[in-house]
Amino acid sequence: MNLRSVLLAGLILALTPFSAWAADLPDLGGRKIAVVTENAYPPLQFVDPKTGRAVGWEYDAMNEIARRLNFKVEYLNTSWDAMIQAVSDNQYQIGMTGITINDERKQKVDFSEPYMRSEQFMLVRGDENRFTDPKSFADAKDTLVGAQPGTSNFYVAVYNVLDGNEQNPRIKLFETFGATIQALKTGDVDLVLTDSTAGKGYVDASGGALKLIGGPLGAEDFGFIFPKGSDLVAPVNAAIAALKADGTFDALNKKWFLDYKLGQ
Repeated sequence: MNLRSVLLAGLILALTPFSAWAADLPDLGGRKIAVVTENAYPPLQFVDPKTGRAVGWEYDAMNEIARRLNFKVEYLNTSWDAMIQAVSDNQYQIGMTGITINDERKQKVDFSEPYMRSEQFMLVRGDENRFTDPKSFADAKDTLVGAQPGTSNFYVAVYNVLDGNEQNPRIKLFETFGATIQALKTGDVDLVLTDSTAGKGYVDASGGALKLIGGPLGAEDFGFIFPKGSDLVAPVNAAIAALKADGTFDALNKKWFLDYKLGQ
């Protein structure tokens, strides 16, 4: 969709009564729902250094879903490595942090329908010239990749970039995605794998200190997570379908992947 189409979709949305979009959506009666995130994955969710507020694509999307389904959101934070188990244990009713839908995770939690498709790219420092793709990185034996254990980024690093050995000493592990980015900036690692959305956010905010190289290493779908058997899955899926159909997601893409860049 080009920029003109996005703007037209946003205009149509603004001029259309809310009731027209919400008429067929369930009403959750104002119930309070705990939504957990990590605030470490811009532009999906992060703490704005200028305001100290937690913001991002996922916050805007979840707030709109809550508005249309008539529930109240309580946002909470936890680390990535604890999130899926915590949602599985029903400590939180929904989890969001750019979570890739896969069969292993489906054993513990239920997923919504995908709200975004993204591809993995190689994120490096702006002056990096020793490698340009996975093969040349693997051949540069003195280089290191930073990753969070148990994430898609970790497994792509192991199996698509390196040798399939999950104990490979060239992989340095960090507790948060933000910590891998800081390690990249300071030279403690030389590569971080990221989906295209978060990678674009970091590059745009870096002032040339970071860049994306090579082609996509694979596509992945993001979904919200729920405890197994949650009665929220169907209503949230209905809201996701409505937000896709009426142009809201397109407008959020423009806000966070075009306007956000211009505001840096």
